[in-house]
Amino acid sequence: MNLIDKELIEIRQDEQLNLNNLSTYLKDTLNMQFKNIETLQFSGGHANLTYLLKVDETEYVLRRPPLGPIAPSSHDMFREHTVQSKINTMFSLAPKSLYFCGDESVIGSTFHIIERRNGFVIRKKMEPFIKQTKENVRKLSFRIIDVLADLHKINPELVGLGNLGRPEGFVKRQLDGWEVRWKKSTDNKILKPKFDKLINYLRSTLPEPQATTILHNDFKLDNIMWSNAEEITPVAVFDWDMCTRGDPLMDVGHMLNYWIDENDHEECKNITSMPTDKIYYPTRTEMIDYYSQKTGFNLQNISWYYAFGAFKLAVILQQIFFRFQKGQTKDKRFANFGTRIDALIHRANNVFNLT
Repeated sequence: MNLIDKELIEIRQDEQLNLNNLSTYLKDTLNMQFKNIETLQFSGGHANLTYLLKVDETEYVLRRPPLGPIAPSSHDMFREHTVQSKINTMFSLAPKSLYFCGDESVIGSTFHIIERRNGFVIRKKMEPFIKQTKENVRKLSFRIIDVLADLHKINPELVGLGNLGRPEGFVKRQLDGWEVRWKKSTDNKILKPKFDKLINYLRSTLPEPQATTILHNDFKLDNIMWSNAEEITPVAVFDWDMCTRGDPLMDVGHMLNYWIDENDHEECKNITSMPTDKIYYPTRTEMIDYYSQKTGFNLQNISWYYAFGAFKLAVILQQIFFRFQKGQTKDKRFANFGTRIDALIHRANNVFNLT
């Protein structure tokens, strides 16, 4: 089994695609001519569903929202298509989106079709061919920041995304929006006092953004695909459905919550999606300093963004956990999300010494 095969599985029973409808759409609407169509599912990711679409000998990627009710403006395939069809001209790591379908009758939801990239994604285990020396892991880690800094230095106007989102008041809207999502997806009375105290503190200390950039809004290690050449380099960045314009430090705070370093407590292993068998990564402080050097941004207030990132990630996981508890998805990977949510709310409160 090669690296690509390891990411692919037979489509989960409750996540099947209607191939008859899809074939008709491809032929009649997109004027594609083919004899055979095959699909498999990419096993990674916890929200949007991603499929390998093989049309004769040509491979594409198909993306659709998750099953069950979803929050308004979440899992926006049209936004993802718009971003990926444009930003690719200056940020080649974004695979180009080729087609968008807004007709939900085809497969039961909107979807878009993207060019295929080949490589591997680092999840809970390092691939055996990656040299797990401290020097090599640190080199790979700083490349992650290079990717994020390169994205944040793009002028949105130059890629046709000057009207994406509403950067004015972005941070406050994010805080308000994720609070509403939390309240709609849980009635956890044990976490409520900690959650309320955290929200009140975050709202009373809202930072002023120092710049407006393109935000990925879910930037982390397992949204990056790497080449399997001797010199490992990034070949793709995935999951653009929440991309917008706003305060770039929101991306940094989010990424830092998935990060793990040698100074972390054991509970951090419940939060991260990174490999934890050998923790040779740079510390968060080193990553912050490197990002500041690459962009020129001041990160003195990064603690606020780090705490907000923990809060936002807790809400994202809670929404997924809620769907799992309701039986709207049967993916057993979500069964332990309650532990991760508790740890994230605890982390966010600890940033400000809230008790």
